[in-house]
Amino acid sequence: MAAKSSDLKLLGGWFFSPFVIRAKIEGLEYENIEEDLNSKSDLLRSNPVYNKVPVLIHGDKSICESSIIVEYIDEVWSNAPSILPQDAYDRAIARFWVSYIDDKIDRPLIF
Repeated sequence: MAAKSSDLKLLGGWFFSPFVIRAKIEGLEYENIEEDLNSKSDLLRSNPVYNKVPVLIHGDKSICESSIIVEYIDEVWSNAPSILPQDAYDRAIARFWVSYIDDKIDRPLIF
């Protein structure tokens, strides 16, 4: 299932964020949108719970949180090489490290 850039948008920012970098989409066409974190206009509509990036917009649906975005991409574009390992144990280990990194990064410094 090929996506057109008009179908996929990734809300990020001009700043360095490991969460936005994690959600960057390899092999798919998408529009990268640098969100103005001072006004957060698009962000407030797309991620009303956390008001932070990244947010993947697929058509008219918003997917929030980088690890969830990665899993969503893996499930929707299943004909592409998998982002997560095929083996269930290896996938669990990958998810453990994603969770560990998320918990250890000082989130107040990341917008």
